Amino acid sequence: MILGAIEAGGTKFVCGIGNEHGEIMDRISFPTTTPEETLGQVIRYYADKQVEAIGIGSFGPIDLNKESATYGSVTTTPKPYWSQYPILSELRKHIHVPMGFDTDVNAAALGEAEWGAAKGLDSCVYVTIGTGIGAGAVVEGKLLHGLLHPEMGHILVKRHPEDTFAGSCPYHSDCLEGMAAGPAIEKRWGRKGIDLVENQQVWEFEAYYLAQAVTNFIYILSPKKIILGGGVMKQKQLFPLIHRHVISILNGYVQKEELTPEKIGQYIVPPALGDNAGLSGSLVLARQELERSRVTV
Repeated sequence: MILGAIEAGGTKFVCGIGNEHGEIMDRISFPTTTPEETLGQVIRYYADKQVEAIGIGSFGPIDLNKESATYGSVTTTPKPYWSQYPILSELRKHIHVPMGFDTDVNAAALGEAEWGAAKGLDSCVYVTIGTGIGAGAVVEGKLLHGLLHPEMGHILVKRHPEDTFAGSCPYHSDCLEGMAAGPAIEKRWGRKGIDLVENQQVWEFEAYYLAQAVTNFIYILSPKKIILGGGVMKQKQLFPLIHRHVISILNGYVQKEELTPEKIGQYIVPPALGDNAGLSGSLVLARQELERSRVTV
């Protein structure tokens, strides 16, 4: 199969060509600007590519209800120009192949379950911590959907006793994203995280919030692997801090070997696919949609 994959991020779009084995043969990226300009570049990229289907992993929130009049649209994003924008229907006007559509983080979770850190497991949670915070989940081999889709980046967290930062989420102020996303770090400290590597308090605060989120995901979804990606998690010193905080918060309540000091480093891990998790997962979305289309013909 020759498949297309689109990782439609709030900061940049990544488009690629690959196959059903997850091999990416070509890719291009460009900044996310206005919908018209950005999707114009997507359409031009695929104009001469003989893909059989395309998978799209999009920033959100998005409408995933196929019975809805706004299926395939971005909904309440604070991203300028994109609120209520019908990504899927616009692409379908110009590219006439089956298209799978889901969140970017659900796509990344799918990619890691298929070929990455959660390969061989029937459940995992993938969390990206970058410009925003989002998470996708595979449960019993299927992506988690419901009333909407997981919005784990906006869960409420307990404030660190020494943290006076008000939070940066335009909807909730001090939710997880408002306290721990990349822009929250920069706004709180006046500098980007990459320039604060030696400031231990920055990463203690960060680990304190992320560990609370991870612990909540363990309690609620009981995933067999938790994968933490995104730009902020390139600060590798975060992983041991998060591991320590998670064990402390759990306080022995969940009796599993994976949640011991000796094994937790193999349970809460970086993405094995690196920056290709979302694109690889979008290949899976494309493959699944192509298979569905063949069955319904």
